[in-house]
Amino acid sequence: MKKILIVEDERNFARFMELELMHQGYAVTVVGSGQEGLETATRDAWDAILLDAMLPGLHGFEVCRGIRRAGFATPVIMLTARDSIMDRVSGLDSGADDYLPKPFAIEELLARIRAVIRRSKRGSGAAQAALAYRDLRIDPVAGTVSKAGMVLELTKREYELLLVLMNHRDRVLSRDMLLDLVWGHDCEVETNVVDVYVRYLRNKIDDPAQRSYIQTVRGIGYVIRS
Repeated sequence: MKKILIVEDERNFARFMELELMHQGYAVTVVGSGQEGLETATRDAWDAILLDAMLPGLHGFEVCRGIRRAGFATPVIMLTARDSIMDRVSGLDSGADDYLPKPFAIEELLARIRAVIRRSKRGSGAAQAALAYRDLRIDPVAGTVSKAGMVLELTKREYELLLVLMNHRDRVLSRDMLLDLVWGHDCEVETNVVDVYVRYLRNKIDDPAQRSYIQTVRGIGYVIRS
């Protein structure tokens, strides 16, 4: 039985999700504050976490960052009433795997849960060898990126985007392909989110005097060329 943690302070809404998920055969735990959510998320193993953005105490983005800082890769779906592009970027940048604005149909939530759990299982397969390009090195086992021997501080999404581009070196990937490979085809974000994250990555890995590691192919997408 798969275990789902719901971190939601609206009791009626939390109870509604709890009952629906239990009806689908999930084991469900509900907590109502950010601090309790962070403690519960990092104390036990979960198959997925449903995390409200607006919580008393710690807000959801901080909870998600805390989960990632603690080393947990548990799939997180951020739930929020806010639906602007920057809200979505903030949620994903904090380490969330998906972002679902309220109100939503329970069928869509169930589909999102199945999708993030599937992606999580795919990511837990055989260990991948380290990847190197120029002075960049990615260690997929440790989940780290280093440049000239110095470890870089990347968010979960920045790391995943760079890993995909490195794994597909010399192949131009469209924004739609990158959305599918990094965010998953079930995640409803606009393609300009890819541009935002490429800019974030360039700010962290590029040297102003050198050619960018990630090349833009106008009208198509991005590529790392050997």
